[in-house]
Amino acid sequence: MPLTFEAIYENGVLKPVQPLPLKEQERVQVTVHAASQWVSETAGMIKWTGDHETLRRLAEDVEFDPQEYP
Repeated sequence: MPLTFEAIYENGVLKPVQPLPLKEQERVQVTVHAASQWVSETAGMIKWTGDHETLRRLAEDVEFDPQEYP
């Protein structure tokens, strides 16, 4: 059963943000991918002249999500 969860690396240990549906001492295989930082990865793609907060609101608000409207 694949399981994807968010964790924080702290003092040499990965700590899940939420409890996991695993038994104590259960052996698992782990693959780690750093969380994507989409804001910094896409910075400069458009020639925005407004303020950062307005741009973030436009990018994150579902009201402006083209997938929400036919």
